[in-house]
Order: sequence, then structure tokens, then C-alpha cells
Amino acid sequence: MRVGLIGAGKFGSMILAQARHIEGLHVVGVADLDVKKARESFARVHWPREQYAASSVQDALSSGQTWITEDAGALMACEEIECIIEATGHPLAGTRHALAAIGAGKHVVMVNVEADVMVGALLAEKARQAGVVYSMAYGDQPAAMCELVDWVKSCGFELVAAGKGMNFCPSYRYSTPDTVWDYFDFTPEQVKSGDFNPKMYNSFTDGTKAAIEMAAVANATGMDCPKDGLAFPPAGLQDLAEVFKPVSEGGQLEKTGIVDIAASREPDGRTVLNNIQYGMFVTFKAPNEYTRQCFNQYGLMTDKSGWYGSMWRPFHLIGLETAMSVLSACLRQEPTGSSRLFRADAVAAAKGSFDSGEYLDGEGGFKVWAKAIPATESVALNALPIGLAHHVRLKRSVSQDQVVSLDDVDIVDDLDIHALRREQRRLLSPGAEAAQPAPAMAEA
Repeated sequence: MRVGLIGAGKFGSMILAQARHIEGLHVVGVADLDVKKARESFARVHWPREQYAASSVQDALSSGQTWITEDAGALMACEEIECIIEATGHPLAGTRHALAAIGAGKHVVMVNVEADVMVGALLAEKARQAGVVYSMAYGDQPAAMCELVDWVKSCGFELVAAGKGMNFCPSYRYSTPDTVWDYFDFTPEQVKSGDFNPKMYNSFTDGTKAAIEMAAVANATGMDCPKDGLAFPPAGLQDLAEVFKPVSEGGQLEKTGIVDIAASREPDGRTVLNNIQYGMFVTFKAPNEYTRQCFNQYGLMTDKSGWYGSMWRPFHLIGLETAMSVLSACLRQEPTGSSRLFRADAVAAAKGSFDSGEYLDGEGGFKVWAKAIPATESVALNALPIGLAHHVRLKRSVSQDQVVSLDDVDIVDDLDIHALRREQRRLLSPGAEAAQPAPAMAEA
């Protein structure tokens, strides 16, 4: 299996750390705008220097080594490469790379959830039409949540909620790249090591990454985001089935079939007991009394009634596990999670009050955070997706927590991506309130 990797940052480094140990997997080329940084990534994950010394893509193919280049297009042009892993984290570049890979007849493993949540349903449709696989990256939390959703549906339980753990409390919402390290336990030496991006970590801290990932899961599974955004209820393992069930049954969900976050912090900052900060979960309901009794007999953690149960995965190892997606795409022609509908969106909301003429600075920055809402709400608001909120000029003022509209900003750049967004509206999920969750991992 011949693979091209675009992006040699943290996620890409973790992919490379395992790639040499997987039989039959050849990373033919790695593309990164900073070749020096890419070489440092290879060294950091203990590749022998001679293994990434190929002088061209053809040299890499003949020698079994890896070629490092600035030119992602060269990987697309190589007929022998059958799968592209997009790991830049840049939503605009990621979208263009995915389109190019699909156009070249290659499978796409989309590490770049930022691009996926913006136009993933359309990219997946184009991939299906081209006869290739468009897949979420296994090891990242969205793909693991899709796997858990498939488990629930395959067992015949009623799917109630899906989500992940996260170190979050309401005061984190307005974190900036200048304050982000106050929320982590990293030493100054670790931060200076070159493998830590403050905007990326701030995206996790202020809840933006949660919105992006949960909206992506909704698009892959047919579930829904809460109408007013993620609620982040604090919950430990013992609380999942009690908290993540409908309000009508004593829980905190507005309805069944919702994605949300199990916060690992109480609103006052205290750590939640048995939190699942690095894990993912689903909650589900027994369809009959016999199954409810089996829940009890076999040690499932349930709510007080015994009707609602929970299942979780306690960890995710991001790039260390992503070869699962490559193998699934290349050998089984199946994605490990894939957007199917435009059902949810991650839209830009203001971190403060800003005047006309100021510029937004995108994910993880000083100006906006992402709010996960149903796609029908996003379309009604004509909302600006978080992936298009970088270096955009406001043409009228906005107030704190206001969802920024496309009408609030000057649209002068990235018109190709805006066109894709408009095209994707035809994939808007019909009957969102009534539709049943769809299979997440692969089509029948």
C-alpha cells in the first residue's frame, strides 16, 4: 500500500512513528511547506536518516525510501500512490488537497476535521462518484465515536447520545493563544520543543475543536447537535447513562439522538470524578425488559432505571492508530467513518464585541470560537463556518457570543470554497428532527 502524507506536524509525526512497523505500508512521500520541519519530524520519531533520503518520488518508489517535498501536487500526480493522508489541519488547503486526490483517483484519509466539517458531505459524495474512499482518520475521536455508534446500531439498542470527554469548563471559552498554556500541565521546556502550536491547543481549550468534531460526527452518523450548541455537562463514567438521556427521562438532553461533550471539569473548575477526558462514549436504551435485565446481569453501567446504558473507549492515540483507516480504505474499500449528510455545522461565534473593520483570526485565535449547531440553523442564520473565519474583515460590528453571519463580513478570498459550501446545501439533511441515525463507518 503506497501512501502520500500531507502535513508533518504532531499528527503526521505520530503516523510516521508507526508507519515503518506496519507490513506492506510504504510512505512514498511526505509533503510539507516547511521541509526542514518535516525532516525534524522524521528524526524525532526515530527514522534512520537513510530511510527518508529519496531524491524524487520515483527514487522513493524504486528504493522503498520516503521522499520529502514542498509540493503536495507531486504526490497527487504519482499514479502508484493509492491513498493520501491529509494532516495539515488547514481547512482551506485540506479541502483543495482532498479534491485533487479524489480527482486523481486516490483514497483520502481526512485527518483534517476542520475541512471535513466544512465540506465533508460534498467531498464524500465526490469520492463515491469517483469510486474511491473518503474517510475520517481512525485514532482521532470522531472515527472512534462512529465506531461506537455502529456498535450500538449493530446490537439493536436504541442510540441515545454520542460524545467524547474534554477538559472544559465555561470560563475556558474565552481563552486566547496568550493564555492557553495556563490550562495545561506542560513544562516550559516541552512548549519550547517545537511540537506545540498555541492556536491548535487553544482550539481545544475554548471548545472550538469540540464543536468541529461533534458536528463532523453528526454528519457521519445522522445524529443532531443541540439546537443552541454543545452543553458540555460535567459527567464521569458513573454518570454517563444518567446525564446523557432525554430531559423527559431525567437526563440533560433536549431529545434522543444528540451529540455532546462530557466535561471533565465542574463549572467551578473542580475535576470530575472518573472523568473520560481522553475517551469517547455512547449511551443507549434497552428495547425491552429482557434486555434491560441482561444489562444488569452482565455488569453494564446504567442509569438508576436500568433502561439506559453506556459504553466508552477510554483513550485515543490519534496518529498512532491512523493506519487502520489506510488499511480499511485500501484493502476493504471502506471508510472508518465518513460524512454522509450536511446535518450539522461548526460556525464562528464572537469571543468579544468587535467593530467594523476588525479582522477575525479563525480557529484557536483571539476573536472567535466555534459553535456546533444543526445545519438547518446554520443555513437559516447564513452563518460563517469556522473554517472560513480566518483573516476575514468585519463590515459591521458583532457582540460577544453572537454567531457571525456571512452578511457581517467581506467575502473577497477563497471563493472556490464558498462555492463548495453553496453546492453542499443541496445535501442538507431533510427532516432533521425525525430522521434516524445512519450507518457511520461504511455504506452497505
